[in-house]
Amino acid sequence: MYDVLKRLGLNRLPRNAKKRTVTTQRYEKQVSEHHIQVDVKFLKLREPREGLVKRFQYTAIDDATRIRALKIYNRHTQQNAIKFIDDVIRKFPFRIQTIRTHNRHEFQATFHWHVEDMGIRHIYIKPRRPNLNGKVERFHGMDKREFYQLLTYTDDVDLDKKLVEWEDSHNLNRPHGGLNGKPPYEILREKLQLSQDNVRRGSDHDTYLAYKLAHFKSLTNLNCLLSLVSVFPMCPRLSQ
Repeated sequence: MYDVLKRLGLNRLPRNAKKRTVTTQRYEKQVSEHHIQVDVKFLKLREPREGLVKRFQYTAIDDATRIRALKIYNRHTQQNAIKFIDDVIRKFPFRIQTIRTHNRHEFQATFHWHVEDMGIRHIYIKPRRPNLNGKVERFHGMDKREFYQLLTYTDDVDLDKKLVEWEDSHNLNRPHGGLNGKPPYEILREKLQLSQDNVRRGSDHDTYLAYKLAHFKSLTNLNCLLSLVSVFPMCPRLSQ
């Protein structure tokens, strides 16, 4: 067909033809725990003695608050994806309802039914539509610019330690343009503050969120913990 149109001089649009503008509408869940985006970043790290070393950064990000969990594995398998998602469930300060992934091999049947058996919905994004997992994709770009380009790789133990520091810095301290210059945990605190009246009325669900949040490992920072107690004055477990 193209050859026929080219032979007839019809293979190009007229010069005055208007090009259709393709716009992508960004979305954001207003309540944490509804959607978690999960993806894998492929790493090539230069080791002084062995040359290039391949590693895989598994990333989970909450759609509403941008709170992230990161973990590096030396193999790219469903078993590691399952280990990672179990770690995410323990680490995130709220119950997860939906996990969104692409359709590659590490998120196939074994992973899918492991997630579904825990009462969490697992959905695949459409093929060749990475924008449907756009938040985790964009933050992978940030990881490259602000972490890996400044990293000197020595061994996996040192890498894991530095990744934990980077994760905590992202969640607790780093301002984000999409969050009005605030870090993710500040946004979570504000969203939970909107539910303060529910907590005072004895909402079990919101009390559970507050309890999980206070016991999250990154919140050993006293200022963060005190700010949470001020948000939940009626929550007995936080007041103790």
